[in-house]
Amino acid sequence: MKTLFLGSTLCLLSIISCNANHKPNAKLALNQEKNHLIHTTKTDPNSRNIQVALLLDTSNSMDGLIDQAKAQLWEIVNELSYAKCGQNEIRLEIALYEYGNDGLPAQEGFIRQVLPFSNDLDEISKELFALTTNGGNEFCGKVINTSINQLRWKKNNDHLKLIFIAGNEPFTQGPVNYKDAAIDALEKDISINTIFCGNYRQGIETMWKHGADIAHGDYSAIDHNLETVHIVTPYDDIILQLNSQLNNTYIHYGRKGAEKRRLQAEQDSNAKSYSPANAVSRAVSKSSGFYKNKSWDLIDAADDESFEIEEVAKEELPAELKEKSGTELKQYIEEKSRARKEIQNKINELNKKRVLYLKEHKKDSDVNLETALLNAIKKQGREKSFSWDN
Repeated sequence: MKTLFLGSTLCLLSIISCNANHKPNAKLALNQEKNHLIHTTKTDPNSRNIQVALLLDTSNSMDGLIDQAKAQLWEIVNELSYAKCGQNEIRLEIALYEYGNDGLPAQEGFIRQVLPFSNDLDEISKELFALTTNGGNEFCGKVINTSINQLRWKKNNDHLKLIFIAGNEPFTQGPVNYKDAAIDALEKDISINTIFCGNYRQGIETMWKHGADIAHGDYSAIDHNLETVHIVTPYDDIILQLNSQLNNTYIHYGRKGAEKRRLQAEQDSNAKSYSPANAVSRAVSKSSGFYKNKSWDLIDAADDESFEIEEVAKEELPAELKEKSGTELKQYIEEKSRARKEIQNKINELNKKRVLYLKEHKKDSDVNLETALLNAIKKQGREKSFSWDN
């Protein structure tokens, strides 16, 4: 900040950016773009976002890739939850696209936005488990270009913005040149990380590595048919018992509260369908700072200073709470909140021992989706002052 004038300008732009979230001003935004000042604004100076767009090939041969995504989601979330960046709050947003599937609209390039950027981990899990495969045309440049233009990427370059695209057909197919898409990403400070499902050398020959190189991302080749190995630890059963207790601390409210509560239970079941150890990974995720449900859970909602329990209509509360007074409701919420924090602390303490056990018993294996994602995120995160010192 070399001059008082520049400092005042940055402050003014920060205020404008915050207000724009409520009342967008298209003309002002256009002027910011023209002056290239939008990249210096900070919408929230006390937070850093990790934005991950997953672009998954759902053609016939990709069943193994989708299985890895489902089986490894919670360990990926857990590892990202250990991120630090000074005193900033770390926020995780994940978007999901599928491409290369004949069941998708041809006029859209056989591409579908499954989920825009979301911090709703249950919703992300639900959409992953709903993916199915089918033959089709795999247009990498097109899906990258679409994700860049459709998603609400953070403008500030302090945030970590990453695209991960996984597939096994030549990177050059489709109506959009992958080079143009990669250059566009680079200009917006979005890294493109490519994951070729097959032989490492074949991925290089079919331009998957070149696509990553242009946008300063990483290239990996994985065996997408490799089955995920979940290691059982001595702490799993206790964590699963604590997870059942944790679920009892959720108090749904609002029009969709009961539905969201059912979704939570459904995703517990989906995680367990791969193995009890995977259900343990999800329980750990539910005890992290990334698992917040302010839109439907009274405990998480009450953490917000602006939240007023009196503003929640009686008919939007569970039956057992409708007759309680405002004072009784607040007391009930406080009791549940204390119980939740205690349970989460126990899970986190057990997880420290679990992580050490996993490190001691984990065997070196081929690179899978989880490894490719985490290696790239940590490497590129360190370039922006993120760290993962557990």
